[in-house]
Amino acid sequence: MKKITFTLLGFLMMGGLYAQDIAKTWYGTLNIQGTELHVVLNITKTGDGYTTTMDSPDQGMKGMTTDKTSFSANQLIIEASKLMLVYTGTFSAESNTITGIFKQGPNSLPLTLSNTAPEPKKVVPPEIRPQDPKDFPYQQEDVTFDNVQAGIQLSGTLTLPASGKAKQIVVLISGSGPQNRNEEIVQFNHRPFLVWSDWLTRNGIAVLRYDDRGIGKSKGIYKTATTADFASDAEAAVRYIKSRADLKDLKIGLIGHSEGGLIAPIVANEDKAVQFIVLLAGPGILIDALLVEQNADQGRLAGAAADMITMSSVTNKVLYSAVKKYGRLQDVAFQSKIDSVMREALKSYPSAAFGGRSVDQVVSESKIQVSQPWFKYFVGMDPGMELKHVQCPVLALNGTLDSQVRSTTNLAGIKSSLQQAGNKKFQVLAMPGLNHLFQKANTGSVSEYKEIVETVNPDALRKVSDWILKL
Repeated sequence: MKKITFTLLGFLMMGGLYAQDIAKTWYGTLNIQGTELHVVLNITKTGDGYTTTMDSPDQGMKGMTTDKTSFSANQLIIEASKLMLVYTGTFSAESNTITGIFKQGPNSLPLTLSNTAPEPKKVVPPEIRPQDPKDFPYQQEDVTFDNVQAGIQLSGTLTLPASGKAKQIVVLISGSGPQNRNEEIVQFNHRPFLVWSDWLTRNGIAVLRYDDRGIGKSKGIYKTATTADFASDAEAAVRYIKSRADLKDLKIGLIGHSEGGLIAPIVANEDKAVQFIVLLAGPGILIDALLVEQNADQGRLAGAAADMITMSSVTNKVLYSAVKKYGRLQDVAFQSKIDSVMREALKSYPSAAFGGRSVDQVVSESKIQVSQPWFKYFVGMDPGMELKHVQCPVLALNGTLDSQVRSTTNLAGIKSSLQQAGNKKFQVLAMPGLNHLFQKANTGSVSEYKEIVETVNPDALRKVSDWILKL
């Protein structure tokens, strides 16, 4: 989920420093669940303030801008709203360092910055995972198609069985966060959609997968897009299939992962050419309720105290409710409402809960997290509104160790909605021991994703291909 709500794809930091001669290059390292990400912050003096660009050498990204940097009494706050990131730090003239906390969504990490560049890191090619295809005994074609409604062109890959003959074709729809056609998770070195596409094509099912708008070779702007915009991109993929004489007679299906599992029913209801859908860890309950569950489940896995999880859940419910209530207000009025709601909600918190930050800092971070267009739209969604109208066959899978989309509540929600639709052609299945990526896991914690060798458990792959081939 957008992060699936939680995708580390954006662990590109911000920074920014002031006081003394702050206009220089600063270096730091984030330790994200055992993975080191180096950060370079380039500070430039501009009039009465500063501007900051940031680089993430480990991810090959350079020159990203931040939205706002403020500095007073050696206290630094840097904001990057499009990534839901906030960095707060304290400048020490004596050591010429900045010591602070980097926060993305509910996750906080220490980040210390200095002017000393790290030793050049030896470039090591990504480890080839066992399920990454080493040969391609089928047809591959790079394609482009237009989303006329959005005025953008999307790019992807079409794969067909070696014989060129197939009865079904599926469009893969990715989860939250900016992702390429392989749904690649750089920090975890996994490419789930590459594995899914390879498996399905080898088993006689054609596949179209594509880069998210503004990512890879696709045009458009990602940061201003909402779930509705991503749904229109998926609709464009379906229209492209229908436009090709060699594909138009195939049964068209959608496979949506995480947020993609929210999008698939939207597209199926919009275009009746869609004849089946597969929901991989798709939402089945109100999104604000799902996010509360997600934060609580991940908090437990991280070892958070039970009372703090309870307090956090109560606060999140209040915050998400406020976003839904005030989300249509202009930005200044919206920010004011969220500010008031958060200050009231935080009154009962012990100061230790803030990790050394002030209430002002916590409130500022919260406002940044919920102010982006995608989040405002996403948090108010009800998956059941679309599922209650789906008439085509549906397969819904979820892992019992999924800590991002809880299997029990969401599969129950999907089942209930499809029953209300009068749909008698669906199957809902909880897969024992699998996590959000459908890997065989120990706890389901996000920290395990990189350590697990398999990208997608074979049982999940077989279940989906067998189900489609029987349609």
